[in-house]
Amino acid sequence: MGLLDGKYAVITGAASKRGLGKATAAMFADHGATVAILDLDEAQAKAAAADLGVQHVGLACDVTDKASVQAAMDALVEKWGRVDILVNNAGITQPLKSMEIMPENYDAVMDVSLRGTLYCTQALIPQFRSQKSGSVINLSSVSAQRGGGIFGGPHYSAAKAGVLGLTKAMARELAPDNIRVNAICPGFIATDITGGKLTPEMMEMILDGIPMGRAGEASDVAGCALFLASELSAYCTGTEVDVNGGSLIH
Repeated sequence: MGLLDGKYAVITGAASKRGLGKATAAMFADHGATVAILDLDEAQAKAAAADLGVQHVGLACDVTDKASVQAAMDALVEKWGRVDILVNNAGITQPLKSMEIMPENYDAVMDVSLRGTLYCTQALIPQFRSQKSGSVINLSSVSAQRGGGIFGGPHYSAAKAGVLGLTKAMARELAPDNIRVNAICPGFIATDITGGKLTPEMMEMILDGIPMGRAGEASDVAGCALFLASELSAYCTGTEVDVNGGSLIH
């Protein structure tokens, strides 16, 4: 028995091989879910879905484009008849200091994390309401809580802090319809988003600040998403779950 048997899940930004989205998709599939992987690159999305098995779906979607999001979600509802889980994983980061953030940097980072999370959730709320059930899982970051300092710049911290505000307000609004909205705040995770950009000195400094003494794995975040997607967390909404090895305890 899988924790997600018979469930249908949508995960955004999940085509990157070593990313959190792909790890989450794989774990959901292992637990019986049928998964749709949404990504900017349609070929990559389809390939990532095929890796999981024939029943899974890959779709092109630009989370910053409301029409693109609506089209993708509508296609899935039509195909499946329902959607049970949405993981708003799509995000980008840039290691810029305050004075280096140009308007286009701000727009890019804010739009993918924050506008994307809003648009994707909006597109599925009517379906969730009609079912009287749904679990939305938003990806925030420890940098939103501790004020950056690992990899992303202040605009990234701001976007991910915005995700927390959106999560909590939507959780409060949607709870009467049995729609749960929760956030995960990963700490330092070894994924493609940071791949190759950290010097050994930076790595040593980061690990010194993690009581568990290791970087997180994508599977560490996926396990938390699995809990929030499943009925194990049926009474959890508006929460932010830290997955950071103890680097921020508050």
